[in-house]
Amino acid sequence: MAVDLTQRQPKKTYRGEGGASYEWSPADLPMLGVASIGAAKLSLAAGGLSLPSYSDSAKVAYVLQGTGTCGIVLPEATKEKVVGVKEGDALALPFGVVTWWHNAPDATTELIVLFLGDTSKGHKAGQFTNFQLTGANGIFTGFSTEFVGRAWDLTQDDAAKLVSSQPASGIVKLGAGQKLPAPSAEDRKGMALNCLEAPLDVDIKNGGRVVVLNTQNLPLVKEVGLGADLVRIDAHSMCSPGFSCDSAYQVTYIVRGSGRVQVVGTDGKRVLETHVEGGYLFIVPRFFVVSKIADASGLEWFSIITTPNPIYSHLAGRTSVWKAISPEVLEASFNTTPEMEKLFRSKRLDSEIFFAPN
Repeated sequence: MAVDLTQRQPKKTYRGEGGASYEWSPADLPMLGVASIGAAKLSLAAGGLSLPSYSDSAKVAYVLQGTGTCGIVLPEATKEKVVGVKEGDALALPFGVVTWWHNAPDATTELIVLFLGDTSKGHKAGQFTNFQLTGANGIFTGFSTEFVGRAWDLTQDDAAKLVSSQPASGIVKLGAGQKLPAPSAEDRKGMALNCLEAPLDVDIKNGGRVVVLNTQNLPLVKEVGLGADLVRIDAHSMCSPGFSCDSAYQVTYIVRGSGRVQVVGTDGKRVLETHVEGGYLFIVPRFFVVSKIADASGLEWFSIITTPNPIYSHLAGRTSVWKAISPEVLEASFNTTPEMEKLFRSKRLDSEIFFAPN
């Protein structure tokens, strides 16, 4: 069966005065449906507010640009958490979470947030379905005024006025003087991890750096069921060929920079060879081997993987499987000489995962 791993940019699904929303569709990126992964972006202009909503999928949100505020209401919570967010922040959003997002009226840049998540329990494989609480397409527009009035203890006239008072859908721009709650440092604890400031899990001079999101540094990752990482490699550096050894798909969004990617699948067939740059997304199937080489600008990407504590196996470098395999087996497997085996084994003794240019 042919595998289409072509990288894609998202399509705009909504544009208003307050901002825009974008999504990747399984129709354009078939592997989204195969892997049951959803991918979307939110862009808020200064003063923009993404109205309260919930989703049919657990997600990881990553702030690509700007600063702003995220309101989070966890299931059965009696009070929302108001979290200040900035570029590099990652948030784990489990099932049933209600969120709103806001970009300050005096912001000089858009607030842009990437969402990647598991749609295996959603309405559409490979696509998020969001449920708006208010607005022209809010869920209460579908109830009769009798039901809304009874639920909220309002007269039917008041219920009708309240439900119909917000004519916009999804994203609005707040008027001058409208204020929202200020972020709380206490609310941020355990809800967000800044990948640009967090301790590095891997740091290789002139090679690259990695921050991994897992159940240790962001506990809600366990409820989401996804792992994630931010990887930054330097100019002309290489990311070792490797694969996820726990039957997981890897979804990669290129944050900035550019470079080359190769993916090899079954029977040693190269199924993807492409040049990537900021804004594009691609998916690596289970057990397929992927490697990347950065251009002069370097390469930065944010990935999710469909397990909360991913394990990778690398096929080059100090920690690769080749260093563990006995010399005799390696020699026989490659059908090579003892001299070539010794030369091969003597390389990459100090290099791990990322390889700086010679």
